[in-house]
Amino acid sequence: MEYKLIIRKQAKKKLMALPNSYRLKIAEKIMWLGQNPDDIRLDIKKLSGQPYYRLRVGDWRIIFERDDFIKIISIEALKARGDAYK
Repeated sequence: MEYKLIIRKQAKKKLMALPNSYRLKIAEKIMWLGQNPDDIRLDIKKLSGQPYYRLRVGDWRIIFERDDFIKIISIEALKARGDAYK
């Protein structure tokens, strides 16, 4: 079952500032996430002590929240690997 994707303004701004090659890879993973967030190949991890999950895309992390009841995934932030867990 597909999920509705919401990309927060901050995450969208960061995505648009990235080089084209990263932008395309990240956009592809976000689309894949919306189609099946339970796909084991996405290597999604729940962040401890937070309501968020992370999805790795190379050196970038997509931080998102998911609501399985209403089938929505909200992309909260896009962060470089070193900054993602601060």
